[in-house]
Amino acid sequence: MRKSEIIILGIALISFAVGIYLYPLMPEKIASHWSARGEVDDYMPKFWGLFLMPILLIGMFFLFILIPKIDPLKENIEKFRKYYDGFIMIIALFFFYIYALTIFWNLGLRFDMTYLLTPALAILFYYVGILTENAKRNWFIGIRTPWTLSNENVWNKTHKIGGKMFKVAGIIILLGLLFPEYTILFMLVPALFVAFYTVAYSYFEYQKEMRSQGRF
Repeated sequence: MRKSEIIILGIALISFAVGIYLYPLMPEKIASHWSARGEVDDYMPKFWGLFLMPILLIGMFFLFILIPKIDPLKENIEKFRKYYDGFIMIIALFFFYIYALTIFWNLGLRFDMTYLLTPALAILFYYVGILTENAKRNWFIGIRTPWTLSNENVWNKTHKIGGKMFKVAGIIILLGLLFPEYTILFMLVPALFVAFYTVAYSYFEYQKEMRSQGRF
């Protein structure tokens, strides 16, 4: 078992242990969702509030093990495996962080949930940029559009620019800490821009590739 797999499994088991230990102390309805203003707008039963995240982490554990084995281009995943393994650890820690914040809130602590999520999301986006820049063509990881999957040059170009944009988005998200009333905009606008731009970029790069090959 790889180090990254051991870490995500360990985080999942710790989450289960925390849920079991705190079960008698938690309210019957657990706050589970917050609005952009940081106000609770949804609840779930205690069992799911405590154990949904650990269950998801276990599911992610098996998924992350499975992907490099079933991808038709699995040899390409091995070329950037260290970045993939790093992503596994960071995404597991990100979910555990959300889980911890949720528990603290339901134990009576009060804080701005969106504000505290900002640095974690910024780190996640920045690392996604690192992963994206180094990802080789495959069917599960990266900016998978019909045009990147159809042409290796388009994949490489899209992922180089996409990786840089994810990093910049991470920095912009972090700057949201300076403007608490607009934190949610600092999260959403860069994320949406990167998503739309990279899809459009891959399409137009594909058209250029086809024209250069005399196919259009």
